[in-house]
Amino acid sequence: MASTIRLHVEHPLAAGQTVALSREQAHYLFGVMRKGVGEILEVFNGRDGTWTAEVAEAGKRAGVLICRERRAAQRDPPDVWLLFAPIKKARTDFIVEKAAELGVRRICPVQTEFTNSERIRRDRLQAHAVEAAEQCGGNFVPEVAGIAPLGTLLDGWDARRRLLFCDEALAGSASDLTDLPAGPWAVLIGPEGGFSAAERDRLRASEAAHPVSLGPRILRADTAAVAALTLWQQALGDWR
Repeated sequence: MASTIRLHVEHPLAAGQTVALSREQAHYLFGVMRKGVGEILEVFNGRDGTWTAEVAEAGKRAGVLICRERRAAQRDPPDVWLLFAPIKKARTDFIVEKAAELGVRRICPVQTEFTNSERIRRDRLQAHAVEAAEQCGGNFVPEVAGIAPLGTLLDGWDARRRLLFCDEALAGSASDLTDLPAGPWAVLIGPEGGFSAAERDRLRASEAAHPVSLGPRILRADTAAVAALTLWQQALGDWR
């Protein structure tokens, strides 16, 4: 019976293709999980679908897999991005992990006037996105972008990508998400201190922005990200 272990790799995948493991992957597979030559697992690279692979070489610091057959076609998520203001480390990790699980194309940390954390470890957050994709059964890993000022992003914003602006000032009012137009979208979640008056005014003046309420209570930023992506997926995404 095939193992449920799944690894994201960078190599092209095809029948008979060899895949060299990184030192970290070899340690996990052979040192932590105690797998060896002949074991079967799943691999994906975000382009070629999900493949079964057999361990051909196993060592403490390296290893080689051989692709056997494609188990599932490539399935990319809908064209939706998540923009969010970083918060405390563990909760920022949570946002990235859940965004990858829920299905987004790109994760964009943004710096707002009230952002509590102005620095992120992009490589660490990207690793969290990879791990989430490995664990949830998907075969697409969203890119985690570097942090950028919200104003800079809005200056160069493509109006064809609509922006679901989750405005805490609308808490308690009703929002209709049933008639949202199809096409590329982004979901914007503010910081723990909320958006500034200037930011809110600019967003409301944008033709691309669609202000919404996330219910009768003001949600924590990590909860708001999950709630907003769930609502968008239900209205326009691949949950329908």
